[in-house]
Amino acid sequence: MRISLCIFLLLICYSSYSQQKSVVDFTRIAANVKPAVNSAYISVNARIEFDVLKDTDSIFMNAHEIEIGSFSSEEKFNAEATKDKLWFVGDFKAGNSYAADIYYLTAPQQTMYFFNDQVWTQGQGKYTSHWLPSLDDMTDKIIFDLYVMLKDEDFTVISNGRLVSKDTLNGSTQWGFDMTHPMSSYLAMIAIGKYEKQELRSSSGVPLENYYLKGDEAYVEPTYRYTKEIFDFMEGKIGVPYPWPNYKQVPVRDFLYAGMENTTATVFSSAFVVDSIGFNDKNYVNVNAHELAHQWFGNYVTEVSAADHWLHEGFASYYALLAERELFGDDYYYWKLFNTAEQLRSRSDTGKGEALSNPKASSLTFYEKGTWALIALDELLGTFDFDRVIKTYLERFAFDNATLDDFFAVVTEVTAKDMTEFRKQWIDQTSFKSAWALDYLTQSEFITAYLSLEALRTQDLAAKQRQIAAALSSENEYLGQEAVFQLSGEPMNLSLSLYTAALADEHVLVRQAVAQSLDNIPLAIKGDFEALLTDDSYVTQELALYRLWSSFPQDRSRYLDRMASAVGFKEKNIRQLWLTLAIVTPNYKEAKKRDYIRELMEYASDTYSFEVRELALNYLSEIQIINEQVLKSMINACVHPNWRFRNQARELLKRQLDNPIALQSIQSFRSDLTQKEQDYLQRVLE
Repeated sequence: MRISLCIFLLLICYSSYSQQKSVVDFTRIAANVKPAVNSAYISVNARIEFDVLKDTDSIFMNAHEIEIGSFSSEEKFNAEATKDKLWFVGDFKAGNSYAADIYYLTAPQQTMYFFNDQVWTQGQGKYTSHWLPSLDDMTDKIIFDLYVMLKDEDFTVISNGRLVSKDTLNGSTQWGFDMTHPMSSYLAMIAIGKYEKQELRSSSGVPLENYYLKGDEAYVEPTYRYTKEIFDFMEGKIGVPYPWPNYKQVPVRDFLYAGMENTTATVFSSAFVVDSIGFNDKNYVNVNAHELAHQWFGNYVTEVSAADHWLHEGFASYYALLAERELFGDDYYYWKLFNTAEQLRSRSDTGKGEALSNPKASSLTFYEKGTWALIALDELLGTFDFDRVIKTYLERFAFDNATLDDFFAVVTEVTAKDMTEFRKQWIDQTSFKSAWALDYLTQSEFITAYLSLEALRTQDLAAKQRQIAAALSSENEYLGQEAVFQLSGEPMNLSLSLYTAALADEHVLVRQAVAQSLDNIPLAIKGDFEALLTDDSYVTQELALYRLWSSFPQDRSRYLDRMASAVGFKEKNIRQLWLTLAIVTPNYKEAKKRDYIRELMEYASDTYSFEVRELALNYLSEIQIINEQVLKSMINACVHPNWRFRNQARELLKRQLDNPIALQSIQSFRSDLTQKEQDYLQRVLE
């Protein structure tokens, strides 16, 4: 049977998704997943239920590299796995419902990632089929009930929907999650780690679960700051109650993006796990709001194709910005819009603008131009009618899919407005409406003041000193920041008092601008500048340490002693800079330099997240510490799933391959590498 069935499947494997959807509707998948955390493979028992819409003799699901262990069905049809599909073959009759029980093994090559004591998934559009049979099509909505079984009791499991069971079976713990509404398969998720959680409730009573790693208690409040406020704002502004039973957020290491809005359970990068000082530099607020907005725009109502992607990203970005405006005020709101308008104008002016209806448009287009399009729509319709449109759109396409045409049909129905010209100008046109954006921005007195200050950039300081001083004394940190940047390169006899004022400013961004722009620190403000070593910003502290170390060689040991216990962000930005400076500073704790080198090399290893490793590899390359351990870490980084980190590591390795000594070292340990690492080396050395 296996041989004939495989031949049959090869003959029909080019069936289109549209044909498939007209034949079958997959309604529910209940899967019990048993991950081998340390071996990067899973075994799965899955029950798959579907309704047949047309008579057929074959049905497929997307499934990559699964090995079927057992299969059964009451209706007596057969199953076969090919490279990227799971086929059901039998006599299927329209109007009948069917169920299949399948047990399989697989080692996912993507989508499910294993990092030491963490496992997490990232479906991103159509890739859940790499660990769970499903359909790589956002228009196919399925109810997923996921169970995860683990032997280690220290682990916590997070998945979609309500946790309905947690049972001990034969020495293992099984976590069971229930979904009551269908969703696209790319939104199915699992995250496993040594987590604890903070529990909150929205004003409407929705349970909010904020997860954190054991030992990270001090990071909980700053990381999840304003979560309840954001949730309450979204429900009120969108006008449609949160459509799911609960909402969870979980940080994971080595995540591929900032965050991902899986239904009821957002996964986000652990780089956003910050303490109160780190919150001032980079915080989770925007990502928090953006991913939450997706629970309506993307999960509740899902696009049909990439040409409709604005309905996801533009809407999520827009509502996230509105939430931030509520939290941080109008100046913050207009400042963010000003910066995105500048980016969009620049691309548009150089002929690189993109239409929002272009399925291959960039993130800048979908997110930022998409936000501007919704601002323009709100201005055109008026906020009252705009909100009515959004509510009607969401309710009409609840738990379903929608297109741009569907959305604008709702706009016309609710407001009786012809949207042809709006679509032409904002959706289909590649250029950005810069003049319109400027008119909107200059509603803000702050933006008007900023543009006036910005216009002084080409003037000598003597001619604009009064305006610069006024900007530094204002309560607006963006004006103060711009004023500091305009001091760069100016005569110190004119700028010294202004730098002194900036260093005493209450705003983090103003003080940080001094650390960013002042390369050589005058003796007259040395003491004031040294205060930045304990500033309420890890970015500023890092910059200050390097600037002071560079400007005052005679005090290098003192600065290093003072900052010896500083760590900074989770990626250890200050600690890694400190180690690098300590290593290269002559006569500084020579007896400990081997320990410093070992610590920096350890940060480059796969024990740590890619953010830590990226810094370490860059520093090690800069100070030319390249040995077998560093080369192995570098090669391992070259096959990391995060493409930005991977590409940077490949550039670093490429430089080493030109060094005969490094190349000889690589050849000596090449056979010790993993197969994936050896395959990559083979490609680059050919």
